[in-house]
Amino acid sequence: MSHNTESKLFAPLKIGAIDVANRVAMAPLTRSRADMEGVHSELAVEYYRQRATAGLIISEATNISREGRGYAFTPGIHTDAQVASWRRVTAAVHAAGGRIVCQLWHVGRMSHSSLQADGAAPVAPSAIQAGEVVFLESQTLERPSMPRALETAEIARIVEDYRHAARCALDAGFDGVEIHAANCYLLEQFIRDSTNQRTDQYGGSVENRTRFPIEVVKAVAGVWGADRVGVRLSPITRAVGDTPLDSDPEGTYFYLAEQLGQLGLAYLHCVEGQTQGDNAAAGFDFKRLHASFGGMYIANNSYDREMAIAALESGHADMVAFGRPFISNPDLVDRLRRNAPLAEADRNTFYGGGAAGYTDYPVLPG
Repeated sequence: MSHNTESKLFAPLKIGAIDVANRVAMAPLTRSRADMEGVHSELAVEYYRQRATAGLIISEATNISREGRGYAFTPGIHTDAQVASWRRVTAAVHAAGGRIVCQLWHVGRMSHSSLQADGAAPVAPSAIQAGEVVFLESQTLERPSMPRALETAEIARIVEDYRHAARCALDAGFDGVEIHAANCYLLEQFIRDSTNQRTDQYGGSVENRTRFPIEVVKAVAGVWGADRVGVRLSPITRAVGDTPLDSDPEGTYFYLAEQLGQLGLAYLHCVEGQTQGDNAAAGFDFKRLHASFGGMYIANNSYDREMAIAALESGHADMVAFGRPFISNPDLVDRLRRNAPLAEADRNTFYGGGAAGYTDYPVLPG
């Protein structure tokens, strides 16, 4: 291919210590196809193998502990059985020439007591109930249960849960990990002053509200090396429902990005707007966020081919993550390269179920 404006999207890159074949990342996509114990079936092996032409696959959000789970049938990375099932996934991706990182997830208040051990209340920075819905094992959507505020002394235990999950991801053969500090889950609940009303060293000032996420990042980097650790942020994302933003998103997230930038991480991955709908990045200076971080930047939010090429060409991003298009286009990289039409995804099969709408989307001939 000639070195025209398109070629950058398909050019190789080193993102941290990870060599990737192109700049197309597969965004984390919750599909709820694991079993009750958070163990993947062979279906997941095939699903990820089919998509291994992505430069970097970011796994679906993966629970670091039973407590961290907020949705039924989501995978975990904290038991031997979970590690064994993920090992088959990573082996298949590597055999197909791909790279995959594990997204480490604790949902915090976005959970329901029926998903917790012994029906316990979910945990959060503060006892503020979320107004969204979570998917239960009964296959129904319910409002999350009222959470309890974590005691100061418990936070070290959750940092250890992240460290343990990071070690499990290493054992499972991943190429790195991404720490999920976005989409209004536990780490972001600490970051935002709307969901964090603590008065200890983990609440109040921006230094205090970002303390726990930074402790987590350092713990995980201690397992992997910082250059195999990414962090996902979503400064202006509201979860479906009522999750309020921080009172000063730019001040808070520029500070956090600068702190993360000093740790030598592989990348920063940002949801540039709402979780659904148009790319609504205009209300926040993502260029400055990228500059504050100073390292590799993965842009994400309803990007199409032209926007992705422009983002790479202008230096706005180093990679672009595509989410929903990867559900229905396992060969998305090839389609983007050929400028071929994309298949539409069937929303009815996004969550739960079997092969239908998961591993049965066709690839283009030739």
